[in-house]
Amino acid sequence: MNVIENGKYRHYKGGLYEVIGMATNSETLEEMVIYRALYDDSRVWVRPASMWNDIITKNGNTQHRFEPADLRQ
Repeated sequence: MNVIENGKYRHYKGGLYEVIGMATNSETLEEMVIYRALYDDSRVWVRPASMWNDIITKNGNTQHRFEPADLRQ
């Protein structure tokens, strides 16, 4: 089971999001992350938990798809 803590995260492309909970897909029983954008229209999104911590390689840099956001900066 992938448990993702509620809180603020930064996407590797720069967007800021807030995880608001976890859910289970009723058809597949796949664990899902429920999160909302903290910019523009604050849409609510859902993504498989297995994808949340994916490792992304972009321009030769390897990083997580989402990282906890340090908002103290």
